[in-house]
Parts: sequence; C-alpha cells; structure tokens
Amino acid sequence: MRIFRHVRSGAIALFMTASLGFTQAPKPPATPVKAGPTFPAELVKAGEGLFVQQCAFCHGRDTGGGESGPDLTRSKLVAEDVGGNQIGPVVRNGRGTMPRFTVTDQELLELTAFIRTAKSIAESQTGGRKGVDAKDLATGNIDQGKQYFNGAGKCNSCHSPTGDLAGVATRNVGLRLFQRLMYPRGAKAKMTVTLPSGETVSGTSAYHDEFTVALRDSSGRYRSWPAARVKVQADDPAQAHVDLLAKYTDDDIHNLMTYLMTLK
Repeated sequence: MRIFRHVRSGAIALFMTASLGFTQAPKPPATPVKAGPTFPAELVKAGEGLFVQQCAFCHGRDTGGGESGPDLTRSKLVAEDVGGNQIGPVVRNGRGTMPRFTVTDQELLELTAFIRTAKSIAESQTGGRKGVDAKDLATGNIDQGKQYFNGAGKCNSCHSPTGDLAGVATRNVGLRLFQRLMYPRGAKAKMTVTLPSGETVSGTSAYHDEFTVALRDSSGRYRSWPAARVKVQADDPAQAHVDLLAKYTDDDIHNLMTYLMTLK
C-alpha cells in the first residue's frame, strides 16, 4: 500500500496527513456494525456544545482526532463505556498529557451521549475508513531505510537511533511520526547577526522576515534590528527536512518510515 504519493510537492507533503489516499484491493461485503446506544437529541446537542468548548482543540470537533488527541471514534475505551463509567474517570482525572476537567454528573452524561453518538455515526459510514493504522505506514524495507538514514538522507548527521531518536516510534505513533519526519516542529534555529559595527550577536531565532530580524541571546534578552542593516547567518535544524522534500522518492519515504517505526 503506497500512501506517500508525490511527496516532492512541498504543499502535498505538508498537508497529506489530513487527506491521505489509499489504494485498496476489493473487499468482501462488510459485516454489519452492531448499532450503538441511542440518546435523546437534546442530550447529544448539549454534549456537542460542551465538547466543542473543552475537547475539540485536541480531539477535533467531530471526535475524529485533532492536533494532539486521538480519534475517539476508534477508541476501545469509548466502545466499552456504559453510562460514562469509562469516559468519566478520564475526563475527571486526566490521563497522560490530557488535563483533568471539572464536570457535573449531568455534563458528563451529555458529553458521553455526544461522544458515543459520534462513534456510532462514524461506524455506520461505508466506503472507506477514516483513520490510519500504524501498520499501514510500515510498507517499506527496514534495511534499506536504515541505509538511507545513514547514507543518502544524511539523517545521522543530526540524529541518532540510540540518542534523540531512541523510543521515537513509541512517543510518536503512526501518522504523528510521519508528521515529525516530514515537518518537524519545535526545532529551534540558531542565529548570528552581524551589526554594521562588525559586532556579532548570537542566540536563538525569534523572528525573521524581510523587514525585521530578532533573536534571544544567551541571557534571554529579546533583541531586534532592521533586516536591511544587518547580516544574518542562520542554522535551522529543520531545514534539512525541508530540503529533502524535493529529493525523496516514494521508496525513500516508505523505507525510511518503516525503519523509524522500529525505534521503540
């Protein structure tokens, strides 16, 4: 299954996680999905309002997954919930990076009604799946991926399988790992600014456009200058990932991704 088509296009590479296409072999008739519980429409509507306010940023407005939260329509915990007995403790106590929320018993019933209804709707849809299993991304050759990591890709010039990437496939599962590979976030660029006087100032890049250059020096002080009056030398660790977008082949992506998924 090849899902990383036309990666050479930067725009497609950055947004394909939201619109992945799949080529699938003909499937036998689907087994009817057992209908989930039904809830009063007003309860579901109230739960939707609460969910959008407090949960949608991480889990998406339709519970299908968002910036950092999992797809609740595929959640085993949600599937096993009865009257909020599984959802409630997670909402009220938090779990992992998810914070705790203070909700009344009525609000919990409303949230549960909306989440369970959204799951039932998602399961009733036919014609293809909504999510992507991690195994669908591991379609390459591990050994060739390792060779690319240490060879043509030059990944080992910045990363180490036993250093910063140790356990990366555990911390970032499936699509999240692919996103980190294609467009890493949080990488801080170093910057050196040479002033008209010849003085140099170094620090972490804070801002840079055609008009203004700014950095934070070692003391944490924010310093800025007109871009036209200074010379700038930047060392952005994420730039290597950007440069590779124009060089990757489909095989490179599949093999490298499959290798990275072994780093658990």
